[in-house]
Amino acid sequence: MNNAIKRQARVRFNLKKVSSRKRLSVFKSNNHLYVQIINDAKGLTEASVSSMEKNFKDKNINDRKLMAEELGKEIAKRSLEKGIKTVAFDKGKYKYHGIIKILADSARSAGLDF
Repeated sequence: MNNAIKRQARVRFNLKKVSSRKRLSVFKSNNHLYVQIINDAKGLTEASVSSMEKNFKDKNINDRKLMAEELGKEIAKRSLEKGIKTVAFDKGKYKYHGIIKILADSARSAGLDF
């Protein structure tokens, strides 16, 4: 089994075992970032944001770090509108550094609690 897949399974298992909060899940492809707030009890996506959305493409941000910061602020704004204040951060198979850390820090500074 691949180390990244082991990390993803371990992180997700520990999140669901310890916390009943909604999950802030991050996926990173080579070109884009996707962030979702997922309610595992109901199996629903409560809020989502991605770098593929029109308003982010119109900003024409070429730096991935700036894009991650903008996405963190936007997911925090959308979740607070829906009344979601506390989440559990699911970094998935990624290490907590670089773009993932920037996204998490900007979501925290915008009002999400995790």
